Amino acid sequence: MASINIREIAGDTLVEILEHGQFSHIYLKAVLDKYVYLEKNERAFITRLVNGVVERKLELDYIIDNYSKTKVKKMKPLIRTMMRMGVFEIYYMDGVPESATCNEYVKLAKKRGFAGLSGFVNGVLRHVARSKGEIAINDISVKYSLPQWIVDKWTEEYGKEQTENIAAGFFEHQDLCVRVNLAQITRDELKAKLEKQGITVRICDNLPSAMYLSGYDSLAAIPEFGQGLFYVQDYSSQLVAHMAQVKDTDSIIDVCAAPGGKALHFAELASKGQVVARDLTAAKVALINENIKRTGATNIQSQQWDATEFDESAALKYDIVVADLPCSGLGIIRKKPDIKYNQTEESLAELVDLQKQILDNVCQYVKVGGKLCYSTCTINKNENENQVTNFLASHKDFTIEEQMQLFPDVDHDGFYICVMKKN
Repeated sequence: MASINIREIAGDTLVEILEHGQFSHIYLKAVLDKYVYLEKNERAFITRLVNGVVERKLELDYIIDNYSKTKVKKMKPLIRTMMRMGVFEIYYMDGVPESATCNEYVKLAKKRGFAGLSGFVNGVLRHVARSKGEIAINDISVKYSLPQWIVDKWTEEYGKEQTENIAAGFFEHQDLCVRVNLAQITRDELKAKLEKQGITVRICDNLPSAMYLSGYDSLAAIPEFGQGLFYVQDYSSQLVAHMAQVKDTDSIIDVCAAPGGKALHFAELASKGQVVARDLTAAKVALINENIKRTGATNIQSQQWDATEFDESAALKYDIVVADLPCSGLGIIRKKPDIKYNQTEESLAELVDLQKQILDNVCQYVKVGGKLCYSTCTINKNENENQVTNFLASHKDFTIEEQMQLFPDVDHDGFYICVMKKN
């Protein structure tokens, strides 16, 4: 069997993400599943390289353009990808000698049919290595690889200092946040089981269901995950059910539920109540069903339904309506780094219209005295505070109980939650 070149795997993965528009979190997972037989450190190298290049693409291009007569935009896709990878290794992967990095990409260029450009690859990468750190980057957009329009938008909404804090927050390392299935096991019991396997567990002080994991290879290899004893769910996502102050007899509908994390959390808290988890497509409903089955929840049912369509049978039926709606995702750039390059101001405006349409529709499902929980995984006032202000202006029977905009830090992503009561 021919030896596996992990840089080649990473390069092909990056071409699919950055040149052909594959979603980074989905495509990288598929690649790692395909090469599941690789050593843990090799899989970690691929993950670090792919995510790092996507996260820092604008900065890497700026550095390359300072040392190359041929600008990044004019390069062949595979060469452009290799140059980005090489510069990322030189700047951010201290464990690899710079000379070895240069040699590996020269060999890879030859292997992939670009022998004529191997001298160019070698020359530019060695120049970058010799001059490492000489370029001062003060521009927020370049320094944090954040498209200028996003920087401008956040600067207008939150000021320059907060914008830089948000941008820097996405580069903070974050342990995996999970929600303990408290219907099946206590948090301390699960912690003990995981620690026996060498997994590092950190308890979350603010939420009784949350803890953070690190030092594991793959989730699929953890028996307790397969047994449904915990569910991968970010702190901010878990916060939604706690802010809603669920009662154990509540009837609840989650109108955009896939893959089901929030709906399952609500089902656990409303142990004597019922939860309906809906989404638009059969594929999304299948994801919800898979997680219902794995976690063993019995008071939840899935349904395929378009949240923009009014369901007369649901009118005034629910104590809590959960509306975690399609959004720009600008709060979860750390998990989906390519999202910042794929969104536009136009796409944001379309999402604001869609959110309004769904809210106007599903608010009719809330009982008098019930609650509407609106949430997004973004940082954008038009999708968040302004959306709610406009909603309340045309729905006088609702008032805000509590709202919160979270910004990215080591324990959570950027997230907005608003709980409104129907009076």
